[in-house]
Parts: sequence; structure tokens; C-alpha cells
Amino acid sequence: MDLYKLALNNIRRRKLRSALTMLGIIIGAAMLMVLLGLTAGTTTAIKDETNAYMYDIAISPESTSGSYLMDSQTISKVENMSNLHDFREVTAFSEDMNSTKLFFEGVNNWKDAKIINGTQGVVVNQVAVEKLGYGIGSKITVKGKELTVTGISKEAQAPYVYINQTTARQMAGDQVAVIYASTNGDPKTVADEVKKQLSGVSVETKSDKVKEIQEMTDQALLFMGFIASIALLVGIISVINTMLISVMERTRELGVLKAIGFTNWEIKGSILFESGLLGFFGGVIGVILGIIGIYVVANALNLADYIPGMMPVWLILGVIAGATILSVLAGLYPATKASKLQVVEALRND
Repeated sequence: MDLYKLALNNIRRRKLRSALTMLGIIIGAAMLMVLLGLTAGTTTAIKDETNAYMYDIAISPESTSGSYLMDSQTISKVENMSNLHDFREVTAFSEDMNSTKLFFEGVNNWKDAKIINGTQGVVVNQVAVEKLGYGIGSKITVKGKELTVTGISKEAQAPYVYINQTTARQMAGDQVAVIYASTNGDPKTVADEVKKQLSGVSVETKSDKVKEIQEMTDQALLFMGFIASIALLVGIISVINTMLISVMERTRELGVLKAIGFTNWEIKGSILFESGLLGFFGGVIGVILGIIGIYVVANALNLADYIPGMMPVWLILGVIAGATILSVLAGLYPATKASKLQVVEALRND
């Protein structure tokens, strides 16, 4: 009799129990896929945004200065520094609209606004549409200026209005929130020089920001992986329980197998193969459900553009391989117990 066929037959004979055992693995694997996938996708989105907006260094008001905007005098000093070039400034401010804080941001490149309807000029995002009822043609009066909405953006974090940077700077009293610039020389050295020459500003290099984001996302990945692993662990424990019960119920059958010549290693291999199959099938089904979950959640969070990044090959293969290997390990004790059965005692068992 083929040992592998025997293991498959045991799973088929106990369909309900096998399905319930796999359910724990399926839930754990699906959670791992969704949580780690979404975290990986969000990391990619943040890095893309960082790369799109930042040059070598970013200069902004120091948090202790009491202001989140730099005045024209400070802006002029920055732009006159010989070790800086390719400036890109962004002005951002907020206003209360019907008890809702509405954020205004200056745009240098309208591709960044990701307009889904209408044209550039005055673009509101979906949150502003939903919370404040804005649409194309709506009038927004802010700082004594009337703006007419010309487009809608799919970006959705908080209520935002995107306008030309030149207009935003004028409305904010000729002030900007942050200046991005390229450097002549090492960004870290230039950043230190800017700090020495200007007071009340914070200077951050691109590598600092990327490192900060990487640390945050690594911690998020670790935390999400820990939470999802608990669910997978519960599934693995159910494998141990199922295989132990299976060995107890099949004591006589195992005794017969030994009597007709099966070795201890072959008996052990059969049990391990059966537990590995439960883990493999559970992992595959869990990954499929996890991918469906990623599609649903990513679309709900408007992160559909990053779905490919949420399903890296290493994650898919890692979840399936992890569920299979852990299930094989879970079957070690029941397999060892089965291989040590004495033939005579096993055949006496009812």
C-alpha cells in the first residue's frame, strides 16, 4: 500500500474533521496575507509619495517656533543659499468649514493630485465631497477669496482642497510650509550648514525621512505579523490535536500495517505527510482568501494602485511554506507516538 495514498485516504475518510482542522490554518494564513500585504502596500505608497515630494533636503519651520509657515524673509534666505538649487515649495493651511477642518495645499505638479473628474485649478478630494457636499462648480470662500471647484481627486485621507502653489502662497500671506531642494554636495553636510545659518527651521534629509519611514513600517510589519501568527498558531495546535486523535483511533490499523512489514519510519512518514497536507491545503486556501480580502480592503481604502505591491511572491510562498512546515512540526509528536506502537498491543486494541 502506498503511504502517500494512505495519508490522502485518511483525510478523505474524515472530511469534516479535516475541514475543521484546516479552518484554523486557513484563518491564520488569510490574516497573515491581509495584514502583512496591506502593510507592505502602504509602505510602498508612503515611499512613492516621499520620493515624489522630496528632493535632497526639506526645510520647514521648527516645531518649537510656534508657526507652521515660513515667512518671505526666511524663504528668501533659503533661496539665496549657494549650496541649494531646484527649489520646490509647498504652502498648506487649514480653515474651519461648517465645523469641519478643511485643508488647503499648494500644488506644483497636477499629476500629484490624481484628478478623477474635472480639470485642474481648484480640486477637492473625495472626503471633502462626502463631508462638505462639494462638487464641480461649488463655491468655497476662504481668506476673502472665492474659489470655484473645477475637479475632484481620488485622494482620501482628510478633506483637502488642492490649488496652484502660487495662489496658495498668496492666500497664506506670502508664506510656505516646506521648501524641498537639491544640494550641491553631501545632503547631510548641507543640512547642517543650513541649520547653522538659519534659526527657527528644521532641516531633514531624504535619507533621514526614508529611514524614519522604514523603521515605522518595519515595526508595523512586526506587530501585524505577531497578531496574525497567533491565529495561525491556534490552527497549528488543532493539527496536533487532530493527529493525536487520529493515531488513537487508528491504533489497530497501524498495528496491522506494522504486522505486514511497514517500518517505524514509514509509519512516521505517513503521519507527517498527512499533517503536512492539512497545512499545505489550509495555507493555499488561506492565501486565496487573503488575496480576495486585500482586493476588498484596498479598494475600500482607495489603495487599488498598490494592490500588486500588497501581494509579493515572498509573502504568498512564505505563508504557504510556513503553514506546511509548522503543520509537519505539529505532527511530529503524534507521528513518533504512532511509530512506537507495539504490534501485539496495537492489534489487541479495539
